[in-house]
Amino acid sequence: MEVTQEMRDVGERLGQHTYRGACFCGAVQFTVSGKPAAQGYCHCHSCRTWSAGPVNAFTLWQPEAVKVTRGSEFIGEYHKTANSHRKWCEKCGGHLFTDHPGWSLVDVYAASIPNFPYQPGVHVNYQETKLRVKDGLPKLKDLPKEMGGSGVSVPE
Repeated sequence: MEVTQEMRDVGERLGQHTYRGACFCGAVQFTVSGKPAAQGYCHCHSCRTWSAGPVNAFTLWQPEAVKVTRGSEFIGEYHKTANSHRKWCEKCGGHLFTDHPGWSLVDVYAASIPNFPYQPGVHVNYQETKLRVKDGLPKLKDLPKEMGGSGVSVPE
């Protein structure tokens, strides 16, 4: 089902924003609705190598807030760990999101939802960084305590 402008207008009147995203070629399309549970940057080795960049911009959503609207048959999946089910478009290789079943969250890559007003709040796994960032945001050694990390901050 495609999200129409009328549906977005109704959602906004109800306080629920809906944003459209897609893979690199557009074969897979999806929406995210409401507000993310968290937004930030991950510096871990897995995210860096998966994204082919020095840092990965993430948005974490409740699973029911993420809906594939087209091209689900083109979604490939890889489980490096039990807590990271990475998904991409099999046509273009464009990255889509990562399911984190242990946290009941879906990481939708900020770059794949172009009109979403991304507002990062934290850097995670900063002890592994390859790119120092001086932006005044908290820098966590690993993950917040509530996600199984130490919750320890490190200097910028």
